[in-house]
Amino acid sequence: MIRPGLVSIVGAGPGDPELITVKALKALRAAEVILYDRLVNESLLSYADARALRIYCGKSPGQHAMTQEMIQRRLIDYALEGRRVVRLKGGDPFVFGRGGEEALALAGRGIPYEVIPGITSAIGAAAASGIPLTHRGVAASFACVTGSRCPGETDGPGGGPPIRWDLLAHAVDTLVIYMGVGQLREIRAELLKHGKAGTTPVALIESGTTGGQRTFVSTLAEVHQLAAAVQLSNPALIVVGEAAAIREQLHQLQHQASAMIG
Repeated sequence: MIRPGLVSIVGAGPGDPELITVKALKALRAAEVILYDRLVNESLLSYADARALRIYCGKSPGQHAMTQEMIQRRLIDYALEGRRVVRLKGGDPFVFGRGGEEALALAGRGIPYEVIPGITSAIGAAAASGIPLTHRGVAASFACVTGSRCPGETDGPGGGPPIRWDLLAHAVDTLVIYMGVGQLREIRAELLKHGKAGTTPVALIESGTTGGQRTFVSTLAEVHQLAAAVQLSNPALIVVGEAAAIREQLHQLQHQASAMIG
């Protein structure tokens, strides 16, 4: 009887290939099969053995290379063949990465697995944009939330109850919204309706930590107009809160310092 192979559920980080962990690279080098997502920097695949099987299973809005059930079936099947498998995901596998679902599927079949954390986009992209999610005297808490569940729905498209924007509007100092570009107008309206000030700074971060990164700062009242004007597209994060304004302060100080040196 073939002994099941180990499945490593690996976070690749937010986009910059240099932000992957040493442990993740070790898993990639040992892999015989790699199932990787859309937001993974494909240059990371060069670290794998040339003989390793590479399988793309990415998902984009309305277009999935594989269903989640198919991905889990592949992980199980390859592991039962005794192969060393890596499931490579953008960001962190347990932050909007469905890594928990895959771990449950593997555990249910008695297949050994490990989870190798990655830098989640909220932390990586915000830091790369000069936005501290917490800042003394400004923000002592932050929350990460999906924007893909439409306000007003009784059940979001990702399953489960709709997001409680009424609570999030005041529960934390900094709100980081994943997968919210398509629902930006509705999210803005919900936060304003529940008392979030229209003057609250909002940052939009597109393709964070990559060479194509773009960052814009506006206010909650006007952010939808800015997003339309710059043609914001996925992948992008929305950061709501006073901490988003720190970026502008940093830029001003850097500009002043450059002028003094010049």
